Amino acid sequence: MSCIKAIRLFRIPLLLALVLLLGACGFHLRGNANLPAGMQQVHLDAKGDSYFKRQLTRALEVSGATVVDESGPGIAELRVPQARFSRESLTAGGYLRITEASVRYKVRFDVRDGDGAVLVPEQSIEMSREYSYDASNSVGNSAQVEALQHGLNDDMVQAIMFRLQAVGQHGAVAPASSTP
Repeated sequence: MSCIKAIRLFRIPLLLALVLLLGACGFHLRGNANLPAGMQQVHLDAKGDSYFKRQLTRALEVSGATVVDESGPGIAELRVPQARFSRESLTAGGYLRITEASVRYKVRFDVRDGDGAVLVPEQSIEMSREYSYDASNSVGNSAQVEALQHGLNDDMVQAIMFRLQAVGQHGAVAPASSTP
């Protein structure tokens, strides 16, 4: 039996075994977020770069919401007053050369339904990624930072969608009470 015939013969059983193994370990594709009932129409008021806004708009639309340009009665509002990247050095090598750095991303957001009731009180999500810094390769460093920022944007959109899904499943989040 030639190698090609053997591959053809075992291809379907191997694919079936792979599918069964993936199912047995709990793997499943990430689905759409189940948004709260009051978010069929959403006005997105977001600061930050255009990629973040596009990704958040896309995620909302994939989850069944219609993103509208203007706010108004009956339209939920997702406000993102802060979406900011920052960088800091983590370690320094000989002659005080920076060898590791961090990209941090902080986003504040809140959500109100179409009647103005708070679905998600203002909250912050902070994420960071560390990377090796090479002072002699500034082009490579900036490309690396851009790739990290791109990934952080995607992760941040997913984190916001998870929070919205939690509200959709468990109801509106009560604002945190302050105790003296």
